[in-house]
Amino acid sequence: DTVDLVVVGAFHGKGRRAGTYGALLLAAYDPENDVFKTVCKCGSGFTDEDLANLPKMLEPHRIEHKHPRVISNLEADVWFEPKIVIEVIAAEITLSPIHTCAMDKIRKGSGLAIRFPRFTGNYRFDKAAEDATTEKEIVEMYHSQLKKISEV
Repeated sequence: DTVDLVVVGAFHGKGRRAGTYGALLLAAYDPENDVFKTVCKCGSGFTDEDLANLPKMLEPHRIEHKHPRVISNLEADVWFEPKIVIEVIAAEITLSPIHTCAMDKIRKGSGLAIRFPRFTGNYRFDKAAEDATTEKEIVEMYHSQLKKISEV
């Protein structure tokens, strides 16, 4: 399954990725509370060209502190206004003590996270941040994944 997630933060790259971002902090939208809740850190699927262009593309949206509409337990190196939407392949959705998407909705003290997220190469400039995949959709994906597992 692919999901459209909002870039809310980034982590500095190391080694080959020094000078750019090593991973992006991505969030799903919670329309009930009008906030963005983190669901994964994504560093896979980016070409060298993507990595070179990311800082330029994200810089206009860079802010000093976490945006008030972003709910995150992780401390990103750099924060952004929730504006840019990217498409990510979600291999699996798991319970997470760190990510805030669906926190306490499935299990107390746990949210949901996308495991092994991979950027598809598709920037969703056609979508506003509020049009991104919702928290409810992530919960539905988690439940349908559990249903598939129980049918095996």
